[in-house]
Amino acid sequence: MALLSLEGKRILLTQADMFMGPALEKVFAELGADVIADTSSLLSAGAPEVLIQSTGTIDALVANLAIAAPSTPVQAVDDVEWREVFAHLVDPLPRLVRAAIPGMRERGAGKILVMGSASALRGMKRASTYSAARGAQLAYVQAVGVELAPFNIQVNAIAQNFVNNPTYFPAEVQANPNFQDRLKREVPLGRLVSPEEDAVLAAYLCSDAANCFVGQVFPMCGGWVTK
Repeated sequence: MALLSLEGKRILLTQADMFMGPALEKVFAELGADVIADTSSLLSAGAPEVLIQSTGTIDALVANLAIAAPSTPVQAVDDVEWREVFAHLVDPLPRLVRAAIPGMRERGAGKILVMGSASALRGMKRASTYSAARGAQLAYVQAVGVELAPFNIQVNAIAQNFVNNPTYFPAEVQANPNFQDRLKREVPLGRLVSPEEDAVLAAYLCSDAANCFVGQVFPMCGGWVTK
């Protein structure tokens, strides 16, 4: 069996400076991909379409969308917070996918991967807004994956938590003894998943070796969702 390779693949990576962006860009490039690393916010309704059109032909779209997660008690969540989180995490996704579909259908192949969160798979206190938005991403992936599978377009998601990244687990959080205790208590792996481990899974799901996965959600959280 051939080693994992992204040679000849053009991959569009969104919000490449946040969340898993830096690790994904590095690993994809090491595996031979031509990575288009976009750092725009994609908040305006027309921005995703403009981005896809300006990028040209792509073999894979990696929707890496992030926002600092609020920790508001559920009774204190207001409409402004709800709308802001959904505007960052949910609204750009269908716009990106709609714009990417025509080119992928024309070529008869394509990959769409969403870097999501396991917060949608297990309840977390003071995370109602963030978890709801991440859950919307995963439900969308499952539905769209089934719909686009007949066109040889594979749509999947990685649902992660406790993965080392600068957006949600910066150095100051990791150095906190309370966080270290939580890690040992809640994560069977006993450590954060490394960014490289996460990125290699993402690379696999963008490769030709992963043509059989349809609308699937892959937890990447050191066993946190199964504990």
